[in-house]
Amino acid sequence: MTLATFIVSQAQWVNDPASNTFIANTSADACEIYLSTDPVSGNTYMQWSQFASNGWVPKVQRLNFAGQPQWDASGLQPASQYTLPSWSKGFAMVATSDGGMVSCFSTKAGQSVAVKINADGTYPWGEAGVVLFNGLGGSRVELLAGDDGGVWALATDNTFSYLCYIYPNGTTQANITIADDGGWNCTFGQLVPAPDGNVFVVYEKEQYAYTYFYEKDVRVVGYRKDGTQFANDVQLMAPVTIPGSYIHHVVPDGLGGGYVYIWHPAGLGGTHNTYVFHFNQNGAPTILETTGVPVHELDPNNLYLDAYATVDPDSHDLLIAYRQTDAAYQAESKIYINRITASGEKLWGDGLLVVDNGTMHLGNIHIDAYEYGGGFSVIYHQDANSNIEAKGYDMEGNNTWNTTMSSSTYNKTGDENSTGFHGGQNIVAWVNSSTGGLYGQNIGQDGSMGQMIPPTPPAPCDPPTNFKGEYYYYEEVFGARLEWEAPETTPLHYNLYVNSLKEVIEIGPEYTSWMESLDPGDYVFRLTAVYDDCESNYALTEAGEDYVFFTVTSLDEQTDGETVGDGKIYTIDGRCLGTTLPDSFRGMYFQNGKKYVRF
Repeated sequence: MTLATFIVSQAQWVNDPASNTFIANTSADACEIYLSTDPVSGNTYMQWSQFASNGWVPKVQRLNFAGQPQWDASGLQPASQYTLPSWSKGFAMVATSDGGMVSCFSTKAGQSVAVKINADGTYPWGEAGVVLFNGLGGSRVELLAGDDGGVWALATDNTFSYLCYIYPNGTTQANITIADDGGWNCTFGQLVPAPDGNVFVVYEKEQYAYTYFYEKDVRVVGYRKDGTQFANDVQLMAPVTIPGSYIHHVVPDGLGGGYVYIWHPAGLGGTHNTYVFHFNQNGAPTILETTGVPVHELDPNNLYLDAYATVDPDSHDLLIAYRQTDAAYQAESKIYINRITASGEKLWGDGLLVVDNGTMHLGNIHIDAYEYGGGFSVIYHQDANSNIEAKGYDMEGNNTWNTTMSSSTYNKTGDENSTGFHGGQNIVAWVNSSTGGLYGQNIGQDGSMGQMIPPTPPAPCDPPTNFKGEYYYYEEVFGARLEWEAPETTPLHYNLYVNSLKEVIEIGPEYTSWMESLDPGDYVFRLTAVYDDCESNYALTEAGEDYVFFTVTSLDEQTDGETVGDGKIYTIDGRCLGTTLPDSFRGMYFQNGKKYVRF
């Protein structure tokens, strides 16, 4: 307790790369470091694994925003009630929305266990936690924080995958089993937040091909907390044969969908590369290539792997960093970055070079978007014994700063993930694998380290909502009528983008509809709200699309000059009433190209 108190009162983020911040006592062989920050409190939870008397166990520590450890100097051990295997079956940890954290691990008996710890170090579900999936699972657990202090939990027994929601009080909702009737294994699932508190599971179906190789495809399916599906099981990647150790990774796109990326050869005899996929908030693929979009030019002489990705919160484009090495000897090492849209367009061509390290290994690559957009950082280890470097970039791919985060020369075992930017700072951690000890360092959006002043959040840049529209007919003139709901903050004006018109139509902030006659043709409409210092994302329709599409036809094309044959009823101002006139309606209306009056 004396040592723990000393750490709390003395330790904090430093700005000296030669020393860095001491976080916890660990064994020299500690690894599997996971980090998760609660964006409300600024607390960062860190979990690592090491040997203990009851097996290969997780240990956890909590840091406040200033980088001061808040628990025992050796961390808390959430698995103390169980016997764990002597090797890792897979661990997970996540900060919850009520300020605590949940750790999940597998016991030697094959159970998946989740333990919740409050910020004060108490155990609201008891020190034994919750045994999940009726004792099934037992390998490769995943967690995703819910919107109420609970978590989604996923595990596998290497044949089936199991999913459930754990509520804040520790009770679980219906267990879901993901299986394949054809005998394929359903494994390596990862979780992505979906609209309305739901979840997407992105998983692999695989079957043995030959030594060390499996035939795999990647699929996505959506579930509600009660166990029912809200999105069909859909294939993202067609089957390819790759080494079993190469699995997919997922990042949410900020719009209810996600990006998926995986290293594979794009078919028998293909070129090894990292390939990208995307699905929208309905679970539908938006990149049509069934092998995905390669992050770099296809090149049989080089491999592009070890990727790590994030998403820009403004454009919702994927920002991905990856390592290039030569295919023949895997001796060379370079890091590239690329920016890829949800439709698969590569905005930076064949990638931008971050660093060329010659034959010195580069590893532990992280890339993180700034929390309010405008840029990102790339962090990497030059090799196991050398510097941890960071570089900042704007959204045009220009290098804006360079920082050495750690110049200590001891061996470093890096973390599995960074925290991402919260309150203006991003955090990485590592273990001194020569003598033990968990160390960490924060870095700001300007490349500074040490004490951080959180940035001022930008003014809301909310888009209009419930965007909808249709064509109308009035006095032998066809046109378009669009409607939307105004955002909470009144914009300066709206911008209406029409695919076939060169100019942008500016609409006053007092309006929530627009109507205009148009020439015959196909039209795609997109709408944004413009504020003092930003322009919003496109407004979404009820179906989640960021556009409205319909065809405007002439009277002659529709009805040979007599009637409009869609059967819909329109008011004099172009408003569509459907195909049945409401009993309460009185006045002039139009149907099938003819005028009517109801008194």
